[in-house]
Amino acid sequence: MKYRAVLSLILLLVTPAPAEEIALHGFVQGNYAGRVTGEVPPGPGGGDFLLGDERFQLKLAASSKDAGFFLKTDFIQDAIARATDQEVREARLDYGSGAVDLRLGRQVITWGVGDLLFINDIFPKDYAAFFSGRPLEYLKIGSDAAKMDLFSDFVSAELVVIPFFQPDRLPSSQRFFEFDPFPGLPHTTEEPGAKFRNTELALRLYRDIHGFDTAVYAYRGFWKTPAMRPDNPLLPTQVTLFFPRLAVYGASTQGNALGGVTGLEAGYYDSLDDRSGSDPAIPNSMIKYLAGYQRQIWNEFTAGVQYYGEYLLDYGAYQDTLPSGFPAQDRLRQVLTVRFTQLLRYQTLRLSLFAFYSPTDQDYYFIPEVRYSFTDALWGAMGANLFGGEKETTPFGQMDKNDNVYVTVRYEF
Repeated sequence: MKYRAVLSLILLLVTPAPAEEIALHGFVQGNYAGRVTGEVPPGPGGGDFLLGDERFQLKLAASSKDAGFFLKTDFIQDAIARATDQEVREARLDYGSGAVDLRLGRQVITWGVGDLLFINDIFPKDYAAFFSGRPLEYLKIGSDAAKMDLFSDFVSAELVVIPFFQPDRLPSSQRFFEFDPFPGLPHTTEEPGAKFRNTELALRLYRDIHGFDTAVYAYRGFWKTPAMRPDNPLLPTQVTLFFPRLAVYGASTQGNALGGVTGLEAGYYDSLDDRSGSDPAIPNSMIKYLAGYQRQIWNEFTAGVQYYGEYLLDYGAYQDTLPSGFPAQDRLRQVLTVRFTQLLRYQTLRLSLFAFYSPTDQDYYFIPEVRYSFTDALWGAMGANLFGGEKETTPFGQMDKNDNVYVTVRYEF
């Protein structure tokens, strides 16, 4: 019944309309991922498969002289959960007049210059989809927001207002192995309510400076990954997941240099609910930074490298308040990434590898993939998510038992 209502809405919008241009596109997709470690999570949802879904996506775009409309909706059959679902990934209205563009509704917003490393991109992400082999477009989640762009020759601005909080989607213990400092205890989640004082605000000012796309950022809202607070530090019986307040101030620049594309980005994370670092349940303030470089090495082969760091502030207070038995985070966490891409057979065959390695955490995450376009409309991909590390408490080390191989086949129309 829900699907029928959405389809009726789409047909109503398509016929007839005063828009000058109307386009209807989409795809049918099968996406499957199986764990190859032989490990099975406990509980009724545990099994060898991390992902088993079929999707039908419709994209409707309509535009006139100054206004436009865009809708992207997925209809999903989840074979593992034996359930069907429907998700509106984007639904927005656009209006542009001269130096001002307005956008209202669910939209995907991407800021910063990092390649799968995010500093000033504080908008929600779906790491469960990413770790299980869904196409990269599913890493970003739409925000229900109002966005205004102001353009000028000196500096342009982008202001985003998000009244409804949307957290990151993290791997579920139903399908993934992951580190939990409070195993066996019930977990409850408290998200920021839909109140005016919880409205998130984000601002980007940007311009070209000597051939480099340069921007400064400001954000005030919440951490997108939840913090944990037990009801009793000594003998906990329940754990509450909550989202502390956060402000981020940063900058980035990217342009042609050293024979390739060079990017720099940094951000100061101000943990507003615990600036002294004395509350062990709330993340400390920190500084994040990265440097990246990409160039074509030979014909149809590109390589990119990145160096990323997180420097924890108030580290003495962090060590003093860390509960007994909890793994300690390094003051400086470092991550190196490489991306290799080779195109073959008139760009119909793509071989790629993206790899994370942390010399401080001593863990890694590799994503090799082969993708082939059978026709202009039909393509398939096969790849893997390979995790590992010396400890089961680090970001990638905790995922060690979740190594998986995925297959995607998509027909676009």
